[in-house]
Amino acid sequence: MSVPRILVVDDQLINVQLLKRKLERHSLAVTPAYSGQEALDSIRDNKPDLILLDVMMPEMDGMEVCRRLQANVETKSIPVIFITARNTKEGKIEGLAVGAVDY
Repeated sequence: MSVPRILVVDDQLINVQLLKRKLERHSLAVTPAYSGQEALDSIRDNKPDLILLDVMMPEMDGMEVCRRLQANVETKSIPVIFITARNTKEGKIEGLAVGAVDY
């Protein structure tokens, strides 16, 4: 049985480190990415089993990353969970509308 691979995407280093540490304690393989473009590049090279994706990032936000993943037949089935401090009802609706499985 292979180890589940999780891609953690956040522009804040401390957030990535905290999630990485927690997930690795449960024997999950974690790949960090610090921008939307870095996440897309990483996904192209090594498809994860799950993506934990920050919504608010400079240059390309998490919503745009999720839209791009949904538009690609090779990546649209990868589950995305948004991780964010932005917790408005509208934000949740938008996140789920672009293809996330949870917010």
